[in-house]
Amino acid sequence: MKELDWRDRISIKSKVCHGKPCIKGTRIMVSIILDYLKAGESIKTIQKEYPALKEEDLRAAISYAAWLAHEEEEQPLHTEITR
Repeated sequence: MKELDWRDRISIKSKVCHGKPCIKGTRIMVSIILDYLKAGESIKTIQKEYPALKEEDLRAAISYAAWLAHEEEEQPLHTEITR
């Protein structure tokens, strides 16, 4: 499977959704997609709620989250995580 570059499907514009990452051409925030996935929702369920989304958009959201996790390794945002 060809690796997906999240930049092809996600945009970050200060005047769209307060600068939150969104699927290009929509106002669907990446965080919403990740919340659905975190809750265990299927791709089909998410696409029913947001018919404009393609499977590649969902994969881009996951790719973006992975990129952020790697970025945090380089420049930690948090010094400590406790429960």
